[in-house]
Amino acid sequence: MRRCFRISSLVASLLVVPLAHACATCGCTLSTDAATGYSTQSGWRVNLEYAYLDQDELRHGGGGATGERAVDEPSDPALDGGEIEKNTTNRYVNLGISYRPNADWAFSMLLPYVQRDHSTFGVHSRPFSPADVAPDQLSRASVSGIGDVRLIAAYQGFLPTRNLGVLAGVKLPTGRYGGETDGGVLTGHPVLFKTGPLAGDALDTSLQAGSGSTDAIIGAYWYQPVSQNFDAFINGQLQAAVSERMHAPGRDFRPGNQTTLNVGLRYEAHASWVPQLQLNLLRKSADQGAFADRTNTAGTVAYLSPGVSVSLRGNVQAYGFVQLPVYSHLDGYQLFPRWTATVGLSVAL
Repeated sequence: MRRCFRISSLVASLLVVPLAHACATCGCTLSTDAATGYSTQSGWRVNLEYAYLDQDELRHGGGGATGERAVDEPSDPALDGGEIEKNTTNRYVNLGISYRPNADWAFSMLLPYVQRDHSTFGVHSRPFSPADVAPDQLSRASVSGIGDVRLIAAYQGFLPTRNLGVLAGVKLPTGRYGGETDGGVLTGHPVLFKTGPLAGDALDTSLQAGSGSTDAIIGAYWYQPVSQNFDAFINGQLQAAVSERMHAPGRDFRPGNQTTLNVGLRYEAHASWVPQLQLNLLRKSADQGAFADRTNTAGTVAYLSPGVSVSLRGNVQAYGFVQLPVYSHLDGYQLFPRWTATVGLSVAL
């Protein structure tokens, strides 16, 4: 059999991290399982990946926005103003370990390490003033630590070609999480702002390393050679919280449901390197609860992702991708990346 994909969207589900206040719907959605492709032989595989997202553009709906608009035209009409966010830089180091006992089954674990720097001018009342974005109004916070682990089981024994499969799994609340009430009461162990007017206050709940929720994950995938040199794939996934550690009245948080759909082509004419192209779609519903920014955390985005994978040795592959946003419709005001980048190394043991 030429090549077969275990397109479980596992790494994709890891990287689609809720980024409320900054951007709930702009996380990296690259399907790196599809990027590497591998045989159905039993054994272990280790994947180490680095992803970079710099959310430096404030957007509303399908276009750009200004701090003045965020204050004078707040997403929640009941409020007398809004938050002016400046930047969120995300770096993810993701360790994936998978085991295939036979050609039909695969079991995987993904563990992320999250580094996130966030800056904001804070919430200001109408009307907007240039003093609202003065340097002394800028507050900064940094997150660094283990994120939420994901455990996935995939089955692809439906067809003799094993190119159709399903997956199911769970995301566990292993990352640091928390929030702060309007009265200053902390829940969990949230990261706090270090500098600026917000110093000592908790960073937004959805910007913590973990969400504090246990999520169910289900999905399906399909792969098919479409010509002598081209392979095509499609995979989809739904992730939804089923229980939350922050559930007390006035101190609750539930991340919004996420649906991803990835389609792509791989050009297999060369034995040692494979150019490829993906289209990555993500739809996220609004976060819920007292700690949620419900009006600024939903939306739909699409990325076009060119990349290449290279065989360094018989059992070692490297890959790199750039994701370029081609569509976005964001509820409220969210920070958005102009591009994202992912590089990784995959080793079969």
